[in-house]
Amino acid sequence: MSDMRKRRGATAYQAGRVAEDQVSRYYERSGHVIAARRWRGVGGEIDVILQDGARTVFVEVKRGPTHAEAAMRLGARQIARLFDCAAEYMGSLPDGQLSEVRFDLALVDGTGRIEVIENALAA
Repeated sequence: MSDMRKRRGATAYQAGRVAEDQVSRYYERSGHVIAARRWRGVGGEIDVILQDGARTVFVEVKRGPTHAEAAMRLGARQIARLFDCAAEYMGSLPDGQLSEVRFDLALVDGTGRIEVIENALAA
């Protein structure tokens, strides 16, 4: 791997971390409790997990120059992995797979503006 490619990868990684930090603070200001950040399951990772009352919310954070471009970075394979990881996490909840959950998509544009689409991955 070239040095240039490594630097781009490191920059993208850091930008993603910053976006996740921003989104976590956004939810905390709204009164939500962050249960986990970058929770790692067998099949992948969930960016942010929070509690909204009795409901567990799984948040996928996407960053891009615009909100539309950020949204386009979420593909079908990633959604499937997110669902698998969420099911694994739900196994640790008191009501297990019967727990009330929601899947949000948090989009962060190049200026740091956040748009949250609640229940973005509803069936």
